[in-house]
Amino acid sequence: QGAFYCFPNISKLNFSSLEFQNTLLKEAGIAAIAGTSFGEFGEGYLRFSCASSEKSIKRAIEKLSVLLSELKLA
Repeated sequence: QGAFYCFPNISKLNFSSLEFQNTLLKEAGIAAIAGTSFGEFGEGYLRFSCASSEKSIKRAIEKLSVLLSELKLA
């Protein structure tokens, strides 16, 4: 009936929030919202909804890990 969200700081990734939001969707099929959608102080953050199954969340984390490894950021 509700949702949980995480709002990780991505400022060390050398992407703007919007750039990384778009990269995640294009390269890994992971939807996130740039922190700047919530105001100027949201730069350097992404918002992820955790309102899915545990299996789906784990798969997204695996995809994120692969993407970060490919970008040599992890």
